[in-house]
Amino acid sequence: MDQIDHLLKENQMALDLQSHTKNEVIHELATILDKSGKLKDMQEFIAAVQKREEEYSTAIGNGVAIPHGKTAAVNEASIVFGRSIRGIDYDAMDNQLSHLFIMIAVPEDSDDLHLKILSQLSRKLMHEDFRYKLMKADSTSEILSIFKNN
Repeated sequence: MDQIDHLLKENQMALDLQSHTKNEVIHELATILDKSGKLKDMQEFIAAVQKREEEYSTAIGNGVAIPHGKTAAVNEASIVFGRSIRGIDYDAMDNQLSHLFIMIAVPEDSDDLHLKILSQLSRKLMHEDFRYKLMKADSTSEILSIFKNN
């Protein structure tokens, strides 16, 4: 069983992101984590994610971005899922808009947990049918099922 099954919860999803920019996406997803009690300091977490983005964009192409932060501002490891039907310019290497966002938040002392999560997500997201199912899902429970069964 992979880490994603334990870290992604129905109350940590936005199936219709309202954001229009990269920074708005980061803020919108971080707000979901903060409201679910996963963050000690939302602004510090956002700063960590933005710093990572300045080093290199976490848009991996094919309409997917995996912003992440590893900082003491995180209470417990978590994932938040966001989807934008219209797409958002997230500085992807393939110059395509990003539609699927999976934000990873891990505490500073979590060793290589974020790397394990990134690896598991990347393996799933490389498959076009997996991305298609995430784009077409009608509910948070369906999103959870897609992650669990694929």
